Amino acid sequence: MSRTGNQLARLESEEVARGIRMLLASPLLTAEREPDGFDLVRRRREPITKWFDFYCGWRLHVEPRAGYARLTKTTDRPDPTRPARRARSGGAPFDRRRYTLLCVVCAELLAGPATTIGLLADRVRQTTTVEGMPPFDPSRRDERSAFVDVLLFLQHHGAVKPVDGTTESFLDHPDAKVLYRVDATLVTRLLAVPTAPSTVDDVGSLTRENRYDDSSTAQRNLWTRHSVLRRLVDDPVVYRDELTDDQRAFLASPSGRKLVHTAVGIAGCTLEERAEGFVLVDADAIATDTRFPDDDSHAKVAALILLDRLGHGDASEDDLVAETDQLLTRFPNWAKAYRSDGGAARLADDGLALLRAFGLARVDDGNVSRLPAAARYAVEELHD
Repeated sequence: MSRTGNQLARLESEEVARGIRMLLASPLLTAEREPDGFDLVRRRREPITKWFDFYCGWRLHVEPRAGYARLTKTTDRPDPTRPARRARSGGAPFDRRRYTLLCVVCAELLAGPATTIGLLADRVRQTTTVEGMPPFDPSRRDERSAFVDVLLFLQHHGAVKPVDGTTESFLDHPDAKVLYRVDATLVTRLLAVPTAPSTVDDVGSLTRENRYDDSSTAQRNLWTRHSVLRRLVDDPVVYRDELTDDQRAFLASPSGRKLVHTAVGIAGCTLEERAEGFVLVDADAIATDTRFPDDDSHAKVAALILLDRLGHGDASEDDLVAETDQLLTRFPNWAKAYRSDGGAARLADDGLALLRAFGLARVDDGNVSRLPAAARYAVEELHD
């Protein structure tokens, strides 16, 4: 191959690897929000689509004219540590009310290519009343706040776009005039499940993938391969004791190890293997949706302090609240959002939630223990 051919091949492999990692961090890429990322995925969509299908069993839909790429990251292990979050209120997670309104709003948005905030609110009020849900009452500020959070979430993902007025104006003025353009196709793409919700009664059935229902050896092997790669690319840490016997056998086999390292290499990452488990490392942090350690939030700072406390032995949740309370006392001008009654408990909960999400701590019956991956963040003493 000529020098030019080698350079082109190297460029393609680098762009494919970058596209894979970008989609792992942001399964929905839009041309409006991330033009460069979307353009890369659009150009390299064939090898990227094949990678996700072969190694993970995930489908990638790239719509060049509509301006979005959607990776459907199906899983049989719904992750409560990655909720939908509000664009306001410091990124607080959606509560039950907001999830309910999100589902109803999405259903109502399918009615046409355009709507107004008042018309949409009235339709949501009617639907919640008819369907026997807690009725939506736009005269209440807390209800309008939840409604606005839902619309801002959809707005962020490109499903709706205000063309006249601002969504936030509805908070203080229930009669606010806001006109939206609706992308109904993108609304339907937001839901990443293999089974229509209206046809099932439980979450287990919602996430069931029929392609693995065949009890043949080939189908079992396919599921093992896909389930292992899904865990490695999607979880911060994969511990051996959390894997099934088949998954551990796959990772221990020469063919399985070769396949995993090939997949990881194409994605531009490296695989760290320890006695306790595995960590997929992206040195460029492209595939990372959130970082730790990091000082961009009070919860992350508290999480690092709590992790250091757990380095001295297991602790109860009450012990960690006391540790957090001392932290707030030592720095009276810090973390003002946690200064109200119960603030120490809330900060400890938020910090502990981060440690659990990153696979660094485990809670069993109120007892908190540090997991092996936490050793990466241990403070080492320097000796002469």
